[in-house]
Amino acid sequence: MYREFEAALDAAVDAGRVAGAVALVTGRDGPTYRRAAGRRSLGEPAPMTPDTLFWIASMTKAIASVAALQLVERGRLSLDGDLADLLPDLAGLEVLEGFDAGQRPRLRPARTPVTLRRLLTHTSGFGYAWISPDLAAWLQATGAADASSGLRAAHRQPLLFDPGEGWAYGLGTDWVGIAVEAASGQRLDAYLAEHLFAPLGMTDTVFAPSAAQAARKAGMHARGPDGGLVPMPFARRSDPEVLSGGGGLYSTAADYGRFLTLLLNGGAGEGGRLLSPASMAELATVQTGARRAAAWTGAAPTSAATSTCSRGWRPAGALPP
Repeated sequence: MYREFEAALDAAVDAGRVAGAVALVTGRDGPTYRRAAGRRSLGEPAPMTPDTLFWIASMTKAIASVAALQLVERGRLSLDGDLADLLPDLAGLEVLEGFDAGQRPRLRPARTPVTLRRLLTHTSGFGYAWISPDLAAWLQATGAADASSGLRAAHRQPLLFDPGEGWAYGLGTDWVGIAVEAASGQRLDAYLAEHLFAPLGMTDTVFAPSAAQAARKAGMHARGPDGGLVPMPFARRSDPEVLSGGGGLYSTAADYGRFLTLLLNGGAGEGGRLLSPASMAELATVQTGARRAAAWTGAAPTSAATSTCSRGWRPAGALPP
């Protein structure tokens, strides 16, 4: 059944298009197929294995989103209330409208509030400097730290549009994680461990891998000028102020498969129901009206080299229906 897939995967490894991969197919009853191929990192002897640990980057967003919806169910968070009431850092935000002749940022007060729904749907106005040339230029002009620093203050960046008036992929889900902390009274890692990972048996999903887990980590790679892969040094801060709900987790294919099984089963997992049918319906409903996500190239050279989506970025507000 998987013969053609396995041949294609092996060919990709042999041709150097990927260093290695772990493939997993899961359904409502759990995994039905898994296979590892290649090596964890180019130039290293360790083979890719089913228990290899990956930095799952923005796959973290779905997990943080489920956590937030759990707290909505418990009345601790509101989807549509002004989040500045809970997170004062979100009060008085400004919209970046461009730059003057001296390359000084032009900013104005935001006309609408940031809400949890807008953060979850990337309609809050928050972007990523590695995607948005305007945000990259703002960082350069102001000398401000980027959110990748892990600093709480670095997450208070100007918005690309008034909340609710556009779509832009960005650090809004980091703010979702911050809201989860404020509403629950727990650090994000502790909340996720108690309310998602333990009930689902996700023992290998963490923000800070142990020494034993780190020994199973896959390496990071970028595309060189010739299109081939080159190893890329990569390390996340071990003690960030903000645990990134938008991209901070490490996990394995098996662990993430357990999370996907929760979604396939409508919010019910091995440890019982973790999300109500009503919340699952919200999670599965398009929330952005006519706006749809677009593809992009990175604003930063390293990000552009590693981007999985390179067909051209469209500015927020100019997205096709």
